Order: sequence, then C-alpha cells, then structure tokens
Amino acid sequence: LQRGPDGKPVTGKLVVGDDRMRTEMVHQGQQIVRISDETRGVEWILFPEQKKYMERQLGVGGGQKSGMMDQPAEDPCAGAPGVTCRKLGEETISGRSAVKWEMVGSHQGKTMKSTHWIDKDRGVPLRQEMPNGHTTELKLVGEETVGGRTVEKWEMVSTVPNQPPLSTFQWYDPELKLAVRQEFPGGFVSELTNVSVGAQPDHLFSIPAGYERISTPQGMPGGPEGGAAGQ
Repeated sequence: LQRGPDGKPVTGKLVVGDDRMRTEMVHQGQQIVRISDETRGVEWILFPEQKKYMERQLGVGGGQKSGMMDQPAEDPCAGAPGVTCRKLGEETISGRSAVKWEMVGSHQGKTMKSTHWIDKDRGVPLRQEMPNGHTTELKLVGEETVGGRTVEKWEMVSTVPNQPPLSTFQWYDPELKLAVRQEFPGGFVSELTNVSVGAQPDHLFSIPAGYERISTPQGMPGGPEGGAAGQ
C-alpha cells in the first residue's frame, strides 16, 4: 500500500522468495510486473497485456528490499564494476558496531571517494559520507508492533550542504527481512499489509512462455518504483 501527500492509496501485491522478488501493480491503467533475481543480477519488467518484457542488470544490492542483510558483505564492492573497497577498521556508530570502508570509483573521468560504516549485525550502512558533502546516518530507534508483528524502527537522516536535514523512517521485520512500513519526506508512505508467510511457487519469478523481449517501452509507462503489498 502506497500513499502520497493527497492520501490516495495505490495498492499492489508483493511476493518474496529466496533472493527473488515479484511486484504487481497497476500504473496509468496498465498492469506492470517487476521481477528481480539477485542471484542472477537481473530484473525483468513485464507488461502482461502486451506479453512483452524488458530486462536490465541490477546494481549493487539491487533488490527492492530494505537494503538490510543478515550479515555484512565481506566486500561491499563485489559485483560493482570499476569500484574498489578498502577496509579501514571497525568503529562504533550510534552504539552499534560497524566496519568502516573506503569506496573508490570514477565518474566522468574523475576519481571519487566515499566512506561507509556498515553495521556488523544487519549489514546496513549506518553512516555514509559522499564526495559532494552529502551524508546519511541511520540509527535504531527501538522496537514497535506493526500489523501484529514485532519490528525494528529505524531513522535515516540525510544531510546535504546548505539544506535542512531530511528524515526517513523504516519499520524493519527481522523475520521477513523486509521493511513493512516506510515514511518518506513530503508525506509519502509505503507499507505491507495482509502479510502471509509460506512457500512461493517458482513460476512467479520467471518470464512466462510467449513473451517478447523489448528494449524500449514504446508508449508503455515505466514500472513503479519500490515494492508494496496489499489487496
């Protein structure tokens, strides 16, 4: 369920498997299905009414989940072409143990360096410092109950030079490994309702037979960002 500042809800369906995710929503009157497969590093955007689909490569941590993991990656830059990571040690951020990394890449011919503190337990960046002065800090606020489930409430504060900081809140379910609710600046809300836990059929995470691959939508709207669930 997604709501904007006007309060009007947009609903869809979310199916999550092992390192795979399927989102079904209606955008501008047309059904759109997004399937991401982190193991294969690809995402498919399906247009069932036309029986067509697009394919793209996922970025680092390219799923639509909350970005949290059971454990931090041994090398956060693994699978990111042109980016290297250097471990700088361990520090405590907001009372939590974190691994400090320096990431080096290039943009428009310039070398760019950023620093990231990755939570040792959750694998999420507790602090990030970007070359342009943009910083983000993530801290655990506490535990709450959402939809009858015990979840962790996290606050992320994003700061850009010469602008007031912006806060985003996320309610993360450790069992589901998903954010069941998110509140963004400007009054945007995304939450999962009617959650049902169980085995998911493999065919939901593959392209149906008879679909044609396309490179450009050609009049078809792009898929909605992020994942949502609801009936």
